[in-house]
Amino acid sequence: MTEIRFDSWYKPLATSLGLGPGRSDVKVADGRLHVSMGWGFSADIPLTSITEAKPAKGPFLGWGVHGFRGRWLVNGSSKGVVELTVDPPVKATIIGVSTTLRTLLISVTDPDALIAACGRN
Repeated sequence: MTEIRFDSWYKPLATSLGLGPGRSDVKVADGRLHVSMGWGFSADIPLTSITEAKPAKGPFLGWGVHGFRGRWLVNGSSKGVVELTVDPPVKATIIGVSTTLRTLLISVTDPDALIAACGRN
């Protein structure tokens, strides 16, 4: 389907921090979207809770896992970012701490594939 997109300059840094491609995942299975970025982020979102999936508008000036008040950016690149609206909100784990996820912005190698897999094309 797709995977988290990493800029070439950021990939070695993310990998050394345990957040790189080998420890990151985006997959759809059993009616759920699973997203993880190493030890920094993990969420399992029922596809029925994804009410909107669309290309996100930047700019995005940070890389890694960032968020506040239910809106989280999980990225290895400022390109290919998809915005997912989650309603009802779900629980996500951020650096080992449970939090509420209402909006997920995620950089992926194939944004159209992720949007289609979420059933929102």
